Amino acid sequence: MNGSKHSFIRMKHDYAALKVKQDRLMDAIHNGCKFGASHRYGDDPTETGMARMSLDDSDKQIRDWFKSSVESIGCVHSVDQMGNQFALRPGKNKQAYPVMMGSHLDTQPTGGRYDGILGVNAGLEALRVLHEHDVETEGTIGLVNWTNEEGARFPMMAVASGVWAEAVPLETAWNLSEVSVSNDGTKKTMKQELERIGYLGQQKASYKEFPFAAYFELHIEQGPILEMEQRKIGVVEGVQAFKWFEITVRGRDTHAGTTPMYARMDSMLCAAKLIVEANKIAKGYDGLATTGILNMQPGSINTMAHTVTFTLDIRHKIDEKLSQIEKECRSRFQEIAANESEKGCSLEWKELVDSPAVKFHEDCIAAVRDSAIEVCEDLPKSASDGQLWKLMISGAGHDACYTNRRCPTSMIFTVTKDGISHNPREYCSPEDCELGAQTLLGAVLRYDKLRAERGEL
Repeated sequence: MNGSKHSFIRMKHDYAALKVKQDRLMDAIHNGCKFGASHRYGDDPTETGMARMSLDDSDKQIRDWFKSSVESIGCVHSVDQMGNQFALRPGKNKQAYPVMMGSHLDTQPTGGRYDGILGVNAGLEALRVLHEHDVETEGTIGLVNWTNEEGARFPMMAVASGVWAEAVPLETAWNLSEVSVSNDGTKKTMKQELERIGYLGQQKASYKEFPFAAYFELHIEQGPILEMEQRKIGVVEGVQAFKWFEITVRGRDTHAGTTPMYARMDSMLCAAKLIVEANKIAKGYDGLATTGILNMQPGSINTMAHTVTFTLDIRHKIDEKLSQIEKECRSRFQEIAANESEKGCSLEWKELVDSPAVKFHEDCIAAVRDSAIEVCEDLPKSASDGQLWKLMISGAGHDACYTNRRCPTSMIFTVTKDGISHNPREYCSPEDCELGAQTLLGAVLRYDKLRAERGEL
């Protein structure tokens, strides 16, 4: 115990002078949010949501801003085949793999100003602190902006970090078509849009080409737990398992007024029953099921749809339970389509994402925990037990799920007002943004020091 206490004090002494600047952090967040601002809900200039879809024109603008920002503080900027942007600040040992921070700058169609955005800007602020204090870290420290984490425009979440981890084939990612048609009536692929905005890099998208020593990601919680318990920092131990599917239901388009109910092959009625059934099954396993996209053809009031496609997002903390949810959904869906939809419909399943439950690395978790302890030490003890940090499991998927496959990884959560996310009113206070960024900086520096102490540099 005495040894660990001594280590903590030494760390605190080493990093006490390195403080993030709240005003600079918030200016960076809100200046960047000029690109893609949408869904105004108040009079203040910052009271808008975001609609910065991956690889659209506003995404190009924020990418250019990112490049300029990191280069202005002496970082080396590069782009890979998936448009992932990397910024490196060299340390004493320039040959060793970098310790990376990161998140994403794309948003949901009706997104907010913090999901992903806070993580990238907190990493940028950490680099700015190191730059202004002329800190020479033991190894290189870096920052990454991952492409299309949301999966909102191109329907595969965290696809670009998945390619980096060699869990998703490059061609599969490049050939992903956007969910909705573009202004010219066509659906663009990821590769086409990467080329159009000038971010189809030459660097191979692979952890072998660009390896990390470790990865730390700051993110808003996107849930209500920290706020409800009056805590400040979530120390994330892992991520629950989830799968995404696109399900196609095929029936027959016939007249709504002349076709008796018993003679119908109504794909919309079938799809509705499937969605309700998925909800029932997931509840039975204490899991989650969500349908976020629903499309039908031909889309006429007095004609049954011949084809319906919908997405199904299922989640559970335990891989085996998630598999049971999927198995039961597949079985019941087939029964409903064949026997409980009048003359019946046919089904097709397409798996979009398979993300098993994630357990983060103990060393990274410890670095985040020790940093959180220091950051929260002098704050008012608002929680009932006085502890302002909490070990947590993430309910949402993140790029960290893929980095964890290839390097030690952990995450940091900050308070999300009312637990609201993927919504224009998503909010994290300046004070909580600062606390998260300070925790991130401390965690990265602790891990950097740990590598040196182990003789890994």
